[in-house]
Amino acid sequence: MRKIWTRMMKGAAAIAAFSMLVSALPQQAGAQELAKDLFGSHRLPAATKPQSIGFYSKGCFSGGVAIATDGPTWQAMRLSRNRRWGHPAMISLIEKFSRDAVQDGWPGLLLGDVSQPRGGPMLTGHASHQIGLDADIWFTPMPDRRLTPQERENMSAVSLIDPKTRRVIEKRWTPAHARLLKRAASYGEVERILVHPGIKKKLCDTVTGDRTWLRKIRPFWGHDYHFHIRIGCQPGSPDCKRQETVAAGEGCDKSLAWWFTEEPWRPNKNPDAPKARDVMTMASLPKACLAVLQAPDPVSLASVTYPGGGAATISKADPIAALAASGGLPAAASAFAPTPEIGVPVPFPRPVN
Repeated sequence: MRKIWTRMMKGAAAIAAFSMLVSALPQQAGAQELAKDLFGSHRLPAATKPQSIGFYSKGCFSGGVAIATDGPTWQAMRLSRNRRWGHPAMISLIEKFSRDAVQDGWPGLLLGDVSQPRGGPMLTGHASHQIGLDADIWFTPMPDRRLTPQERENMSAVSLIDPKTRRVIEKRWTPAHARLLKRAASYGEVERILVHPGIKKKLCDTVTGDRTWLRKIRPFWGHDYHFHIRIGCQPGSPDCKRQETVAAGEGCDKSLAWWFTEEPWRPNKNPDAPKARDVMTMASLPKACLAVLQAPDPVSLASVTYPGGGAATISKADPIAALAASGGLPAAASAFAPTPEIGVPVPFPRPVN
């Protein structure tokens, strides 16, 4: 009997331990759920004050706004990705850049990815773009008609680089490309512009006169059909982690020459290793990002969409709106300002039906 009782007690203990393990599984699974799945599931931003949290490749942001799918000087591409969101300062800069570029002779911007509504790691693609301060701009100029939704999904950007020589394809490069990059680098808030090394070399070889802006143009893998604009941490974001200061000089020295050796292009020794976004959990991100996930949605998509230059009635009680009123940001870039009834602007000239 004693042996039987002992066995029964051991069995009961084992069952109890197993039950505790099973009951703990959902919590553990939730705690280990991938951050990219959690942030990728949100269709709207966190309706709180604009704030970037963490680093460009490990963070999130709140109070985001979306740039309109169409403006008089831009069109957004790959709309199904829902990545036209950013910190108000980023979205404001894109709109201003698009207007200035047209004044410089560029037909208008085709916008690639900015960020997800609440930032964070993306389901696919970028390692950065997580705190609303990065944006991709195509080197392909905007056409003189409004692209269809299907074209925005399927149209390919044109590479400027010969994959064999890693140099610019001369017949595709124009002085307008150089002016576009110079304009992007002209803004004080822009800290880096990432381009393919071949594009950086082309600029180093051909730019005359003022060359100080070349310092911001940084060579990086990819970026042969688009360039990547990155602005610095913005006021009101104490938990935003700044990047290292760009090295002094034009960047046309041996640091650029390295890109034209074999070393940067050698095959990855461990190509099957998972990317950071594919293993990143909420425990990897700043703690404040959990509150960003849990924050309420805005009342509507329209209420947080940058309307493209329209005026808005603002309340001076809103600190972000007050910043806009002082000239720091356009009122339309405030996530709290009402959207004016101006409709969605379209490119000019309008397409003929």
